[in-house]
Amino acid sequence: MRKGSWVTRLAMSVVMLSIAFTFAVPFYYIVVNTFKTQQQTSVSPLGLPTSFNLSNYKNVWDNIPVLQSFENTLRVTVLSVVVMLLVGSMAAYSIVMRRTRSSRRIHVVLLLALAVPFQVTLIPIYEAFVSLHLIDSLNGLVVIYCGGAIFSYFLIQGYMLTIPYEIIEAARIDGCGTVRMYWRIVLPLIRPVLVTVGIFQTIWVWNDFLAPSVFIISPQNYTLVLQVYQAVGQYTTNWPAFMTLTVLSLIPITIFFLWMQRHIVSGLAAGAVKG
Repeated sequence: MRKGSWVTRLAMSVVMLSIAFTFAVPFYYIVVNTFKTQQQTSVSPLGLPTSFNLSNYKNVWDNIPVLQSFENTLRVTVLSVVVMLLVGSMAAYSIVMRRTRSSRRIHVVLLLALAVPFQVTLIPIYEAFVSLHLIDSLNGLVVIYCGGAIFSYFLIQGYMLTIPYEIIEAARIDGCGTVRMYWRIVLPLIRPVLVTVGIFQTIWVWNDFLAPSVFIISPQNYTLVLQVYQAVGQYTTNWPAFMTLTVLSLIPITIFFLWMQRHIVSGLAAGAVKG
């Protein structure tokens, strides 16, 4: 082994371990403080707990409707992601398979819409939701998140361009209609990118705080992220409860990500090269 390659590998290992340590410290800080009292957290936030105590988890579970918030979050996430994937894939299918001047114009319009930050449209959306009676509604949250179908469209559209056009032509010659071709041929071929986009959008919707904090008012409609924020008071913060709720909200999405992470690499790599 050459000296240069050994030094390069050592330097890369040091850099990667440093990055991993940097990301691990906040996670350690959150988890370790769930086993402490408020006083212990204030005195020694990074120190180990004096005893292994699960009272914070018991208090949070008994006093906060965690299960109801979990159900709300799961409902909003599942409905939003399904609609985003369906609308995004249909839009990509329509524009990619019909390469006309009008489809290119629609593509540009969608690109411009993707560049507009959500915060810019927050007030007009709120006014529209007031007139539509969608304030403090989980269905209203789903409608908001469906705007993420534009992001889904661009990822799916890039992958769909890798599908050999000969397959589409052969299906048309065999008499396959537009709808049937979409369900029976195109959707199975783009399944890797659908999974990848679904993972990205699931993590986004699950962890989002801005939309629920603006459009949700009633405690029975709180998502998990909003329940975490309830531990933050005007003058004091219940840090053990805050950390415990954070861990409880992270457990499902962490398990989901670890279970699905291999699909992220395969989906993006498959769509990286055209042809």
